[in-house]
Amino acid sequence: MSHRRASLAAAAALLVLALAGCDSGTQDKSASASGPSVIAPGKPGEGNRTLSAQEAAEQRAEDDTPNSADVSYARMMIRHHAQALEMTGLVPERAESADVERLALRIAAAQGPEIEAMKAWLGSYDKAETGDPHDHTAMPGMASEAQLKKLRAAHGKAFDTLFLSLMITHHEGAITMATEVKAQGNNLRIEEMADDVVAQQTSEITRMRQMG
Repeated sequence: MSHRRASLAAAAALLVLALAGCDSGTQDKSASASGPSVIAPGKPGEGNRTLSAQEAAEQRAEDDTPNSADVSYARMMIRHHAQALEMTGLVPERAESADVERLALRIAAAQGPEIEAMKAWLGSYDKAETGDPHDHTAMPGMASEAQLKKLRAAHGKAFDTLFLSLMITHHEGAITMATEVKAQGNNLRIEEMADDVVAQQTSEITRMRQMG
């Protein structure tokens, strides 16, 4: 009799463990499906859709064909980065601060290859490197020609101060563009490049503010 009770007790324990495992699996699935919802642009003529984090991930995994936001981002960021390289190119002959010189080298070393990566990405989808010539007017953070002229004319401490001010604004504009394409784009590679821009340029902004 005692043997039978022991068997029943063991079976009951196994049942409890099995049920707990099922509950845990359900919780895990629920957790994986949780997270912030994502607004997905609808097709032409259709409204936007709200997707769960899991639905958005599944949809992206199925098809990450670039949309117009991805292509525009790559084209505009090429020009945005090109201006940053133009500004850093002025540093060796005009800057007084060694910290500013090191920062300029860091920016150029990062953004030069990023330009080539975006050009290669556009080429892989048979997209031209340039689009509407007026697109640059919508790019945040770009220095005006008057500001660049003033930067070219400056030397020493005055140059350092103006360079940092313009470059902080320039970086903030790049972060804005990267954040927008992460919300509006569809291509994984562009999202990865945008993530890199946000992380790197946020760090550089912090450094430049400390230098100022």
